[in-house]
Amino acid sequence: MLNLDSLLDVMGELFSDEVSIAVSDTKEYIYYRRSKRIDLKITPGDPIKEGTIAYQAIATKQKSSEFIDRSVFGVPYHGMAVPYFEGKEVAGCVTAIYPAFTDGKSVVTVRTEDGWKPIPFQEVQFLEAKDRKTHVIAEHDYGTHKNTLQEFEYLLPRDIFVRCHRSFIVNVHHIKEIFPDTHSTLLLSMIGGEKIPVSQSYSSYFRKLLGF
Repeated sequence: MLNLDSLLDVMGELFSDEVSIAVSDTKEYIYYRRSKRIDLKITPGDPIKEGTIAYQAIATKQKSSEFIDRSVFGVPYHGMAVPYFEGKEVAGCVTAIYPAFTDGKSVVTVRTEDGWKPIPFQEVQFLEAKDRKTHVIAEHDYGTHKNTLQEFEYLLPRDIFVRCHRSFIVNVHHIKEIFPDTHSTLLLSMIGGEKIPVSQSYSSYFRKLLGF
């Protein structure tokens, strides 16, 4: 029978070399696999620190995904922690740790026809995954980026950008109105005139973040 460490090592191979994996119970870490790009220097047996996404996931009993500054581990990172349960009680969580590519930055630098252009976060209206590229649409600019939408979920500020569809991330400050829709759960009317769907799989998360 495959032991736990071997199973976790196999699971770790499913992630890229840029992602570190940590597994904990409710008090301490029980497994850690560092990546080539980021290492929080966690050792099995280390207590879960307050302020980490693992701590938040266990405390709230919900998935936690956000940027953590260098005050906690000495290294800034983006991550997602998902709690696991035994019956109805939280037994621990699994954390994916991503390098903070945009630490200290407030722009998305896109590829244009002539070169590259940095676009401030607040001017970005939405991002769309199409034709194997991520298209960044802003108030007065447009370009493409090599990052996937999944990577952008960890790089963009959560209080502004929300994933609403497998193909879209939107800037909530650029939503004009929200309508019910027959083809998707909701339809967003953007200030720029575009119509963007909110799929059923993201509807509950989207409603919770926007408070309706």
